Parts: sequence; structure tokens; C-alpha cells
Amino acid sequence: MDKEVTEKYIKNVEERIVPGKVAAVYQGAEFLRKLPQSIQRRIVSKNSRKEPYMGFVVEPYSFFLAYEIDERMVKGYLPDTYELMPVSLFEKSEEKLCAVAGCFTVHTSVFWGTRIELYIIAKNKASGLPSWIICDYESNTINYEPGKGFLPPTVKKCIYTTSYAGEIICDIESEKGSNKIDLTADITSYNRIALSRKVWIEGNLSIDYAGELDNAGGEPFGLIFDPAEMGYAQSVADDKIHIREINFGFIHTGMRPFEACCFPYAQHYITTVIPEGHEMKNEKDLENCIYQIINASSAALHE
Repeated sequence: MDKEVTEKYIKNVEERIVPGKVAAVYQGAEFLRKLPQSIQRRIVSKNSRKEPYMGFVVEPYSFFLAYEIDERMVKGYLPDTYELMPVSLFEKSEEKLCAVAGCFTVHTSVFWGTRIELYIIAKNKASGLPSWIICDYESNTINYEPGKGFLPPTVKKCIYTTSYAGEIICDIESEKGSNKIDLTADITSYNRIALSRKVWIEGNLSIDYAGELDNAGGEPFGLIFDPAEMGYAQSVADDKIHIREINFGFIHTGMRPFEACCFPYAQHYITTVIPEGHEMKNEKDLENCIYQIINASSAALHE
């Protein structure tokens, strides 16, 4: 897409996110989570019919660590409808069976905060698409899980920031569980490396839940985004990453990532408020969705 269309799309996503409205949603969620899950689902479903989509912005310096895994390690996490497939974060890297730990701060139409997420990258047996399967997470803001409804923040400590010295600083610890990530990464050696389109573009069209986060048989959901925002990222060398401790699901401190990447720019998504299936399969479908969003917004301004 040309620069003008990209700029219009970015503005469209950001305009959907209004701090006052996010605060109101947070207050409402605090009330809703005290209600039975069946009532929560009905209320959320009713509200999402009025505005089914939300803006979702991952702020600059999101950080992803890729770890080699095997089937025994992820037993109990990988749904039967998926199978492990070798992948890599970057286009020309060696592909391996892979799990990813992601650290990032987001602002969205319904929540604002920091998260760490644990994923398995696997192939959906039905669609054939590479898929990001969310196995676990920690967050300092409200959460909504398809099988559990609204949940409060999960952490007792949550630090994710950058320093003047060009470091990522991450120190996040679960309040009740054993999950913890404590690391720093030197990102001063800037580079721009082509990402795996299979993982970052096709994979983000098929996102699902696993383990205790199981989507209760729901269809994988997808993100709407400009494929160019998934074109390149900064590769961070292993000797630039100092991991004091990582204990996250099946990943532990004794393991070393085989790849790491940092996005030194914001990424802009639109997604459904309630995760639901879709028909997007490739970059062309993504671009068509973006044009539809821009055209609909333009038409609304002239009504």
C-alpha cells in the first residue's frame, strides 16, 4: 500500500483509542467480573454488536524471544487441531520447532498496559495456516479470556521500559504463580532484518488459545494490519541479552533463545472485541480489509 493509505489507516486505529473511554471500560470490567460468566458473555456480546472492532496498538520496542522446543515439552499446551512446524522469526534464519516469549506495552480501545505472552507456533491442520497459539500470559491490566470472562491484573511486579543507554529492561513477576521474566537487552546495534512472512503475516491471521486459556472450541481469530509493519525488525544477538531469570510455562532459565527481535516502531491493528473467526488468508485479504476500513470511515465523515 502507498504511504498515504498507510497513514490514514494508522490514524484510524489510533483515533479509536480514547483514554477516557478506556478508563470507563476498566471500571465496567471491575464490576462485570463479579457477575457469573454467562451474564458477562451476554453483556459483552451485546455491546460488541454496537462496535465489534477495537483499535490495538503495540507500542515501540516490543521484544520477542524464540526458543527451540519439542513435542514432549509442550504436551498439554498444543491442541489436537494443530501440529508443530519448523519456523524462524527472520526470513533467512534456520527454522526450528518454536515457542516464543513476547514482552510489550499496548494501548487499545478497552485496556491499556503491559503484557508478557507465551506462544507456540504451529500449523492449523484445517486451514494449513501457521498460527500463534497463546499458552500463558501475565498482565498489569484487566484481561478477558473466552473461557473465564473478565479477570483482574495478574502481576505483583511489572516493569517494561527502555533506558538512555539503549537497553530494554523487563522485570515482570506473577502475583500468584511462578511466571517471571527478568532481563535486559542491548538494542544499540541497530539493524533492519527481513522477517519471516510465514510467521508474522500468515501467523497473525490465525491466533488461538491453548492449555488453561483454551478457546472452548472457538474459531481462531485474526488481526487486521498493514503487512509492511511486519516486514522488518531489529535482530538482537544472543550476547546482547542478559537473562537473570525466565520461568514462563515450559521455558526456563536453563534455556537460551535461538533468535530475538525488537520492533523499534509501533504496530497498529484492528481486531474484534470478542475473538471470532474470519476469512482472511493472505496479504491481499489484509489490504482489502484496510481499504474497506478507510472507505467506511471516509463515508461516515460525509454523512
